[in-house]
Amino acid sequence: MELNSLRQFLVVARLEHLSGAAEELRVAQPSLSRTIARLESELGTPLFDRSGRLRLNDTGRLFRDHVERALGELDAGRRAVAEAASEGVGSVRLASETFLTLTGPLAAYKRAHPTVEVELRWAPAEDMARHLRSQEVDLCVASQPIPAEGLESVELLDEAVGLAVPLDHPLAGRACVRVEELADQAFVSARRGHWQRRLLDRLFAARDLAPRIVCEVDEPSAIAALISAGLGVGLVPAFALGGTTRVPAVWIPVDSPDCRRAVTLYWGAGSHLSTAARLMRTTIANWDWSIGEPQEKC
Repeated sequence: MELNSLRQFLVVARLEHLSGAAEELRVAQPSLSRTIARLESELGTPLFDRSGRLRLNDTGRLFRDHVERALGELDAGRRAVAEAASEGVGSVRLASETFLTLTGPLAAYKRAHPTVEVELRWAPAEDMARHLRSQEVDLCVASQPIPAEGLESVELLDEAVGLAVPLDHPLAGRACVRVEELADQAFVSARRGHWQRRLLDRLFAARDLAPRIVCEVDEPSAIAALISAGLGVGLVPAFALGGTTRVPAVWIPVDSPDCRRAVTLYWGAGSHLSTAARLMRTTIANWDWSIGEPQEKC
């Protein structure tokens, strides 16, 4: 099996769409179809279900997991050799749902190690375990739990998440709010899959309610600004209260013990980490995350 064929298979498996995969790979779709067919012929079994939309079948998922690990080991080997040959510290690849929380430790890391190449990737939490096991990235930071099999982790901070409202909002003078009181409020929210959206949906579902979302954004950092502009209300972590770019808004504690987030650093158990990655892991894990709880509580 050729490495290029395996890499192409992974793209098709991820997208489950031949024309989309061909476009991403910049190859002709008929050529990509032949590559997948040849791979299935070598294995002696189909990897995809082709009734209707292309779907990776159980055998394909099994093969995908092995291919990801194998190619990840090859890539890790290349990086280890390059690090040894250059007698340097190597490079580091970090994935996160948001980098606003990490600006402090990242800035400190670059000051301490200015020659290290740092690659930052946005990734949804549901993809992080796969990226780590296949060694596409060295470290991941998630604000929601991810499958821990084959991974090691350290919790960075556990903090309250409150309701942010515009300065002139009727709730602005409240010491705290209950979720039930927010049933008719217009919410500014991150898209589905992001930790803020999952927390919002979970809080409402526990009370047989559904949030009224009037603005769904792909850029979570814009949520506070849109709230300040009067488009609605939204969930904002306590960490944002100390930010240098804090926008005018009122932060109100929510009367629910589940209205919190835990930020966790993950890496692959037993995977080779470059010196640069180990140094970044230490920097992030040892960072002073003490932000304190808001003075007002329910």
